[in-house]
Amino acid sequence: MSEYQAPLKDIRFTLNQICDLEGILNLPKFAENDGDTINAVLEEAGRLAAGVLAPLNRQGDTQGATLANGVVTTPDGFREAYAAYRDGGWNGIQFDPNYGGMGLPLVIGNACAELWNSANMGFSLCPMLTQGAIDAIGAHGSDELKETYLENLVTGHWTGTMNLTEPQAGSDVGALRTKAEPAGDGSWRIKGQKIFITYGEHDYAENIIHLVLARTPDSPEGTRGISLFVVPKFLVNADGGLGQRNDLRCINLEEKLGIHASPTAVMSFGDNEGAVGYMLGEENKGMRCMFTMMNTARLSVGIEGLAIAEGAYQHAVAYALERRQGKAIGATEPGPSAIVEHADVRRMLMTMKAQIDAMRALCYVNGQALDLARNHVDEEQRAWYGQLAELLTPLSKAWSTDLGCEVASLGVQIHGGMGFIEETGAAQYYRDARIAPIYEGTNGIQALDLVMRKLTMAGGDVVKRYLTEMRGLDHDLAEGGADYVKTRANLAAALDSLEEASLWLLDAMASDPHAVAACAPPYLRMFGMTVGGHLIAKGALAAAGQADQPGADAPFLNGRIATARFFGEQILPQVPALLPSVTAGSGPLYAVQAEHLVS
Repeated sequence: MSEYQAPLKDIRFTLNQICDLEGILNLPKFAENDGDTINAVLEEAGRLAAGVLAPLNRQGDTQGATLANGVVTTPDGFREAYAAYRDGGWNGIQFDPNYGGMGLPLVIGNACAELWNSANMGFSLCPMLTQGAIDAIGAHGSDELKETYLENLVTGHWTGTMNLTEPQAGSDVGALRTKAEPAGDGSWRIKGQKIFITYGEHDYAENIIHLVLARTPDSPEGTRGISLFVVPKFLVNADGGLGQRNDLRCINLEEKLGIHASPTAVMSFGDNEGAVGYMLGEENKGMRCMFTMMNTARLSVGIEGLAIAEGAYQHAVAYALERRQGKAIGATEPGPSAIVEHADVRRMLMTMKAQIDAMRALCYVNGQALDLARNHVDEEQRAWYGQLAELLTPLSKAWSTDLGCEVASLGVQIHGGMGFIEETGAAQYYRDARIAPIYEGTNGIQALDLVMRKLTMAGGDVVKRYLTEMRGLDHDLAEGGADYVKTRANLAAALDSLEEASLWLLDAMASDPHAVAACAPPYLRMFGMTVGGHLIAKGALAAAGQADQPGADAPFLNGRIATARFFGEQILPQVPALLPSVTAGSGPLYAVQAEHLVS
């Protein structure tokens, strides 16, 4: 197996040339940080990824987490790796220093999360859920809840989970049955069962803080009657120390396709008197509170798609450079050629790399928008970047995780028959990647969110404004010269097609919402490809402006230009081809009756 190398050049380039990191660091909130600080953080995060987490990735896959007598044991080395992660202060990168965090921009936290997920996705799921719990408690918790839980969560001494799913209630959260009864002392007693709880039980930390959706007595049906509760594994005493074990337990671990190192628990709450919980936010407003956590998690899952693609790509490149088979067309050296010289392998590798660059740009720009929405000094700019972050989140989550699966699949293909053999490691990326399109609202739900909620923001004006912004690159591409002629034409055609699809959907929204729902997935793919193509073309122009400067890393910069050109000439032309799928309506999907689908 190849060794993981942190792609710091690409990460820094994306942050500086596409995301305007300097502009973020100039905001008053981040004024104490500079480029040197950020570089040092990224270097150390890369060392943790390559030196501690990546060597455990295979071990985690083959050994997996185990459950015996109610106790979950993670694979060998994982507990020690978490201690190194915790003691390095890594869990608090983007969080408030008043609670033990570093106070850095979210986009830097995203970049570090990419490194760790590439190295070991099974490990990295635990911190991701903890960070979501921090966001939810920070946004909706009482002063007492914040004082009790935030510092230990931010510092990673405690971890967090998200408890939504039940056996009868998957994506339809409104069907959940877990109950919460008032105890008379301000607390509640929780009874019910939750499934698919990532890191619901483990041996990393002394306490696990579960965020649990449940129904209070006489609550309305559906999602309108759901409340959110903080339910700790161990109750917390008045002095902050741990008290008695709460009435909750892990009763099973799921057998999964991938991410075997990550314990996916079936959790039982209240087998006896009821698990003690504390309401987070208002009664019957639990979905609003949970969405604070889920929206954070959706971008984080998009980062997982990007990260697993990067790991699979590095693995495939190493194999393609090493493996010799056949003679490439035009080859003159004796013996077989390295398979990297064969056109089909080269196409697959370039497809992988170009899409990784585009995914990274999209996810990081999404993080940039969130940083600016929260911290920009101008109110109008905060409002705009908040809308942009909302628009980009379903793209980051769905497009990136779909591509994560596709890129990992190409990695198996490049290995040929050896890719299907577990010992090469290529298959693990493919198996681990497959959960991400399902996490945090399936990608079909993300597509519905995009067309039903995000496209219609401000009557469609948010999408229209962003399309106009993307069109602004046309002049720069024209000035770029002959190398950008095809990319410029293809980006213009993609933007025209995306605009036409957007207007069609807006028009159909009132008259035929069924057709809108049917066409949402190809629309999301159109949108993702267009934004990705725009962003890496922007990066290519920045690279071209630097390549001839004294001391420039010309090979790297020219590689960025070539990769963006590949995307612009080979991938962007797919966008107009998706327009007929969007405007076809629901007819082709429902031309066959459900009972006739069975052969």
